[in-house]
Amino acid sequence: MIFIADTFRDRFAKIGFNGEMIFTDPAIKPWRNLADRQNCTWEIAAQDRPIRLHVKRFPRMSGTSPAQLEAEGYRLLRERGIPTASVAAWGDLEDGRSFIVTEDLSGFSPADKRVQEGLPFDRLLAPTAELTARLHRAELHHRDLYLCHFMIRADAPATMEIRLIDAARVRPLPGVLTRRRWIVKDLSQFWFSTLALNISDAQRQQWLRHYCGEAKIGDWQSLMKSIQRKSASIASHDARLRRREPFRNISIPKPNEPPRNSRNI
Repeated sequence: MIFIADTFRDRFAKIGFNGEMIFTDPAIKPWRNLADRQNCTWEIAAQDRPIRLHVKRFPRMSGTSPAQLEAEGYRLLRERGIPTASVAAWGDLEDGRSFIVTEDLSGFSPADKRVQEGLPFDRLLAPTAELTARLHRAELHHRDLYLCHFMIRADAPATMEIRLIDAARVRPLPGVLTRRRWIVKDLSQFWFSTLALNISDAQRQQWLRHYCGEAKIGDWQSLMKSIQRKSASIASHDARLRRREPFRNISIPKPNEPPRNSRNI
């Protein structure tokens, strides 16, 4: 089963696109290898300029494929008005492998990298808090809501565009009994992802207050205590993952930048 977005049908037809080529074409270059997936970049030649795509390749798995789940996550984001990336194609192969291809957000950068490069977090505070509140008001939770998954374009002091990516675990929020738990998990992931950056506790608290104002949540201090406890748990889990997979948190290479590690999946 293969889905191709209408905007890519003609272009993919010209290059003989099929599911197997996603795993064999040398133009698709791996830059991160994990036990459950391989992240790649793909440059397709065009008359005016190359088109850059991002590919996730998944090994043989039983049940609903991770590619289908991620495509569904992107669909949910788009349908509920959350700005995100576009899916160019996804598919399940007969042998259990699967893949998803998304369009590159040209001109956008991961928010955490922009902070590392010197962009003041104060510029990101309101846009990221408001988009998080929009996500939860849309009855969705992300489950990987780290700062790196907010892609931003901030070319001028007064402008800011933002997209939320990596929809592999996006799902509808459950009912009342467990709703707060999943919201806390999202907020804790964001909180944890700011701890190693030049972001103060006062800025984190201001971010949370802004989120609570947008999400119509009154007791932000009680929520913060839950977030801090969960953030500590995430830190412990992240440390274990880093020891087991040291290349897990490397960044997407820029165009023409060589990949950092690779192996076939």
